[in-house]
Amino acid sequence: MTTAAEYDRRAEEVGKQARKRVSRKELGEWGAEPGRPDPVSILEKQNKQRVPELVPIRMARMAISPFTFLRGSAAIMAYDLGCHPDTGLYAQLCGDAHLANFGLFGTPERNLVFDVNDFDETLPGPFEWDVKRLATSVAVAALVNGCTDEEAASAAEASASGYRRGVEAMTKLDSLSIWYDRVDAEEVLANIPKHKFRKAAEKTMEKARSRTSLQALNKLTEPGPNGVPQIKNQPPLLVPIGLSDEKAVHKVLTDYRASLPDQMDVLLDRYTVVDYAMKVVGVGSVGTRCYIALLMDKESGAPLFLQLKEADTSVLAPYTKPSKYTQQGQRVVEGQKLMQAASDIFLGWATGVQGVDFYWRQFRDMKGSADISSMTHKQISNYGGLCGGVLARAHCRSGDPIALNAYIGSGDKFDKGIRDFAMAYSDQNDADYHRLLAAIADGEVKVAANPY
Repeated sequence: MTTAAEYDRRAEEVGKQARKRVSRKELGEWGAEPGRPDPVSILEKQNKQRVPELVPIRMARMAISPFTFLRGSAAIMAYDLGCHPDTGLYAQLCGDAHLANFGLFGTPERNLVFDVNDFDETLPGPFEWDVKRLATSVAVAALVNGCTDEEAASAAEASASGYRRGVEAMTKLDSLSIWYDRVDAEEVLANIPKHKFRKAAEKTMEKARSRTSLQALNKLTEPGPNGVPQIKNQPPLLVPIGLSDEKAVHKVLTDYRASLPDQMDVLLDRYTVVDYAMKVVGVGSVGTRCYIALLMDKESGAPLFLQLKEADTSVLAPYTKPSKYTQQGQRVVEGQKLMQAASDIFLGWATGVQGVDFYWRQFRDMKGSADISSMTHKQISNYGGLCGGVLARAHCRSGDPIALNAYIGSGDKFDKGIRDFAMAYSDQNDADYHRLLAAIADGEVKVAANPY
């Protein structure tokens, strides 16, 4: 039997050997590969698989700023990351770990926690891909907010430093403690100095606690026949589809329920489906098939909103090991459960009547996100560091914290390498963004007049 000390020595050696494949200084190097595809062509390839009438909304949202472009261009960055050498140190990746994909949500115990909250692209892969995307998003957001290059660089470095410290903290815990570890929202708030940013954080938390199915009922529905609520018709962003095809609805619900633990059947039996609607969400997700379902408690009439979101193949899939799950909704759900400290009890998956994979989750489950667009240099540095620490914990649930820590080291070489990459890639992102703007100006890409 291998002792703990022997295991640690082996894991440390794995981490140190990874430096020979990619040094920490080399993490900072970025250069486009010869023959790099036109970034607009990558987006258009994705758009061919999406609802055609929604594609102009997606492109309009991406055209708002370099940051919104980055949010929607995970496929472009995945190509770029996949073309360069990697450390070989694998963990379950978010796959799209930009700043806006971290936030607040409610645990099954109804506590508010802060964590990664988007897993559409989740897949096992080299840990640094997530860290590079996070740090790049910090740099891009800082520049969009008016920070200098030096300030953007220091903010990106802060996110990498947060990740490094997070990994180091996980090496001091046993596996079960890592699994139980979570970032409680109240603890985060307590560590924020009493100034304007703390007031903004308090408002975000208050808003998150109010984002429930009852709040969604008041906002998204209107009285229908016999007083039964029905989802509003607000095209093209919210379009009821009704329950006309009961066979299709029954098929998807049955498939979904088969993916859930048995005890959830008891809970769902207490609800009846009242209405469905297509709802546009996010930036990168716009154009994928996304629906909300309104269910009502048979006894009390209390609402429950569930979301059905199309799950396509991860953008990371061409560049890393294939997923063990052929059903893409299951890939998302299992990846989320592996990375998050606490996950939605309604997470499940189903296959639609046309063979489209979906995953299900609760809609507006006490979710909240920071207003990144208003952050100062100091605020975005602190927030980036918080996200980096959370990402480290998420990676250490599946990756080896000892090996990761041995590679990263205790100094700032890793931080500076990630910083240098983030700044170099922010320039690439800016060039790609302006390529999109040029395509829009030339009529090559169509955009919606009012994307929101």
